[in-house]
Amino acid sequence: MRPAITFPAVRVGSSGDRDPAIAATALASQLQHEGLGCVLFFCSAEYDLVRLGQALEREFAGVQVSGCTSAGEITPDGYGRGCITAIGFDRRYFSIDAALIQQLDRFTLQDAQQCIDGLLATCRDANLAPIRDNTFAITLLDGLSSREELVLSTLNAALGTIPQFGGSAGDDERLSNTHVYYRGRFYSNAAIVLLVNTPLDFRVFSTHHMTARSEKLIVTRSDSDSRTVYELNAEPAAEVYARLVGVAVADLNRETFALHPMAVRIGGHYFIRSVQSVNPDGSLTFYCAVETGIVMTAMEPGSLQESLRLQLEKAEKVVGPPLVTIGCDCFLRRLEAELTGVDQQVSDFLRDHRVIGFNTYGEQFDGMHINQTFTGVVIGQPEIAAGQH
Repeated sequence: MRPAITFPAVRVGSSGDRDPAIAATALASQLQHEGLGCVLFFCSAEYDLVRLGQALEREFAGVQVSGCTSAGEITPDGYGRGCITAIGFDRRYFSIDAALIQQLDRFTLQDAQQCIDGLLATCRDANLAPIRDNTFAITLLDGLSSREELVLSTLNAALGTIPQFGGSAGDDERLSNTHVYYRGRFYSNAAIVLLVNTPLDFRVFSTHHMTARSEKLIVTRSDSDSRTVYELNAEPAAEVYARLVGVAVADLNRETFALHPMAVRIGGHYFIRSVQSVNPDGSLTFYCAVETGIVMTAMEPGSLQESLRLQLEKAEKVVGPPLVTIGCDCFLRRLEAELTGVDQQVSDFLRDHRVIGFNTYGEQFDGMHINQTFTGVVIGQPEIAAGQH
């Protein structure tokens, strides 16, 4: 007979204190209990990361802790900035193992298979639920590594039918230093893979609110390694893009990029490609891979909140009221919400749907690296027999 349940299968918490030791202690006071098996966190890059890593290791001794830096946080109260937010998983409902990947440019299929096989062995040993249909993967990657596509496609081949989602670590829009966290330390040029096995129902999803316009742009000269496009339609890339969105090249900025992305069409679906910066030579650098010869479609935003509402409500109809939703939300979506004055409405919506997560420098879904998208997993609540509480 299962023991009486005296607390939920997850706990969530956050702290806005800028002192790493105090913030870690606050998280521990919110998450610690006898069943705690794993902690997943997202934090501002403004923290002293060395001290924060040491404090988390100290406060959660014996508990697996993984996470990354962010470009904004999603807390139990909605959007946050300059803080840390976290989820604590009960080992009686979740078997979670994590692996660190370094030297991303050398990550092979054999490496991926060994990594996933090791994580699967841990989940099987826990014997909570069959692997098939009860397991998903979360990936967190250095958002400035420019190696997301390589790592994700390789991992996807090793994962097989196991669904995967994740996000690229941010650094509060500084675009200089992003990190993932594993066993007491923050790492750059690295990735974390978490395999989650649970008997609880869940749905992994991805959504964006962009709609296609008629304009098509062909990448006629690019450097895929640096994600730089030099020419669109055989003209200087920045000039073509500026003309498309109706501003001068000198006026191109992150607000323009947030409201006027482009996309590639694959298998009947549009995958967003967002501009990161305009370079002095008139080229454009993107957050996702771009290659010479691809056709990009101009996109325009629809209702940010409506697309997310439809996606979450669709998932919740299947899994029931959410226990928690882990969300990876592009920082450009949040910027758009701020520019259009709906950020508080979106924040309230995220709070009401129990979303915990972060604003990313790129989103990940089933081996794809994308932008201006919200990816995540909705996890349903456990069924509690009559008389238990």
